[in-house]
Amino acid sequence: MSSNVTHLTDLISALRKLPCETPWLEFKVDYADPKNIGEYISGLSNSAAIHQKDKAYVVWGITDEEHVVRGTSFKPSEAKQGGEVLENWLLRLLNPRVYFSFHEFVYEEKPVVILEIPRAFGRPVQFQGVEFIRAGSYLQKLKDHPQIEKELWRVFDDVPFEDLITAENLDPDDALRMLNYPAYFDLLDLPVPADQKKILARLAQDRLIVENDSGSWDVTNLGGILFAKDLQLFRSLQRKAPRVIVYEGRDRLKTSREQVGKMGYAAGFAGMIEFIHALSPRNEIIGRALRKDVPMYPDLAVRELVANALIHQDLSVTGSGPMIEIFIDRMEITNPGFPLVGVERFLDAPPRSRNETLASLMRRVGICEERGSGVDKVVFETEFYQLPAPSFETPEGCTKAVLFSHKTLKEMDKADRTRACYLHACLRFVRRNPMTNSSLRERFGIADHNSAIASRIIADAMSEEWIKPYDPEQGKKYARYVPFWA
Repeated sequence: MSSNVTHLTDLISALRKLPCETPWLEFKVDYADPKNIGEYISGLSNSAAIHQKDKAYVVWGITDEEHVVRGTSFKPSEAKQGGEVLENWLLRLLNPRVYFSFHEFVYEEKPVVILEIPRAFGRPVQFQGVEFIRAGSYLQKLKDHPQIEKELWRVFDDVPFEDLITAENLDPDDALRMLNYPAYFDLLDLPVPADQKKILARLAQDRLIVENDSGSWDVTNLGGILFAKDLQLFRSLQRKAPRVIVYEGRDRLKTSREQVGKMGYAAGFAGMIEFIHALSPRNEIIGRALRKDVPMYPDLAVRELVANALIHQDLSVTGSGPMIEIFIDRMEITNPGFPLVGVERFLDAPPRSRNETLASLMRRVGICEERGSGVDKVVFETEFYQLPAPSFETPEGCTKAVLFSHKTLKEMDKADRTRACYLHACLRFVRRNPMTNSSLRERFGIADHNSAIASRIIADAMSEEWIKPYDPEQGKKYARYVPFWA
């Protein structure tokens, strides 16, 4: 008997010992209406979340009252709905997608089927646009039970994505085989223990893996998303893999290169940054008869923005992950979800993360900093190299940071100049040294005798209400300026 069938057999035996059906468990014999199955996936998934269960189950072939094994004629592998494979039909009508699994096998010499349903995360699961819940022994619409709906949303706030299970019931060898655990020890500057039990204990200490009730091991989303050897091995994490796409022009009409990240974020971060830099445009600087190729975008700025995209994404958004797009004139770094603070306050706002456990471990391994100073560094680097100011945007439920290739001041339009002026004022303000005409000239590389150019940029930024005088009573000659929110 395979280890998977052994696990499923033990699971049915454990479920049969329960005195009755539960909000996260349903027994059936043969009834398998496709629409009813979809509604059960929604209702049991939502109920599992409320009752702090990682999985919900529908079991065919066993009676619902006495739990007698009858066997079933239901064969999900052969079932169809309107000519479409049942599993595909169900998955298409679920929102967000829940990666359930049907298991067909023989139990006590009779055919049975188990449907494993992951718990809802982030928001209630819908089927055909309707949210269901198991109330008592009946499947009902969630909207008809406002108190239960309120409790469900409270659970979503309390249970982080990182704590959920992405691979379960693994023996120690398989658990370690799925994770790049040497990278974990290397990034933390720790020796790899010679004893397997000590390796497992250390990974469990950071909740990358957890030992379950059966004594086998489960990999958490935290362990998979940070240290997977291959994210494609974890079905719930496949679409979280970062993508790097290179285009031939200024638009998305023609792709010259595309690669999807394979390893977990922490294990693969250094390699991904190297890959991005290798594909990014470069500048040729000529000085004293020497030619030198330098990256178009500062290494530190790229590193900080990519790290931010990984850490601050909304992990409850399905079917989407971080994306780095490289055009001939810019680099766009996008992650799913709206930011927790307004984009105009990225530079000065205190650090906030919706993924605290992930962010904390990423800080410990040196990929990002505790202080939340990443955007400060990005703005400083673009100023130091006199590049156009970065842009921070929120299109279509995403957060996007854009780095621009070099432009002369004459090539920058009004929006480029006022954005740079505003971010310069922000950077100076958080350093308690308000912006002046002189500091803005230095930022743009404007000669002292052309101070009127800087004055016009300041006037434009003030008319757009991005900046304001630090002291309205002070004359223009010695005027200092701060962001509008200061």
